[in-house]
Amino acid sequence: MFNGLVAYLDSIKARDPAPRSRWEILLYPGLLAVGMHRVAHWLFEADLFFLARFVNHLARWLTGIDIHPGAKIGRHLFIDHGFGVVIGETAEIGDNVSIYQDVTLGGTDPANGIGGKRHPTLADDVIVGSGAQILGPVTVHERARVGANAVVTKDVPEGAVMVGIPARSTLVDAAEYAREFVPYGTPCSETFDPATQKIEILQCQLEQMQKQLAALIAERDAEGDDAPRRKGSRNRA
Repeated sequence: MFNGLVAYLDSIKARDPAPRSRWEILLYPGLLAVGMHRVAHWLFEADLFFLARFVNHLARWLTGIDIHPGAKIGRHLFIDHGFGVVIGETAEIGDNVSIYQDVTLGGTDPANGIGGKRHPTLADDVIVGSGAQILGPVTVHERARVGANAVVTKDVPEGAVMVGIPARSTLVDAAEYAREFVPYGTPCSETFDPATQKIEILQCQLEQMQKQLAALIAERDAEGDDAPRRKGSRNRA
């Protein structure tokens, strides 16, 4: 158990440059919320629903993080800052997932009136930026990143970077995928600061538009160069 806790703390330290020691991480609200959720989930699985809810409410009061006791969470979930995070009952979270503040893993109202699976599934190594909303029984596949304030309502492919409302995939250089961890899920800059994340996303979109414009200009110029040659060929004929 002790070794498991140390490995968990080290996994957080690898994803967060702020703490100087493991002792600091023990004070993180996200760590407390996940720990208390383990207890609440055990009670929920034992059909002790009132006690599970009591632990859930206590954790929410202490941390500002609301994780339904029924949610299934894998190893080494890192909830950074955490205030305002909401994780619904049928949500499923894989290993080494990182979630930032004000994220919602929300449900949809089933049309047939039957509960079932109504919350998202996050696969291993997913990063969800601050303010993002992932709604309904969608799946965010391995290593995908959801940018700040994005709204995801459809499945996200493996390794994709999603931005905007509704969220859409944005192209990221393959070298980015080789990096072990990219804080905040930011795709386009080496400055990973939550306060500037919206600006970075806009810069990314601007870079893409510039590349597309350059490609269109090059295509037009190429067609312009071919026109005299085609005209000369017709004259000789």
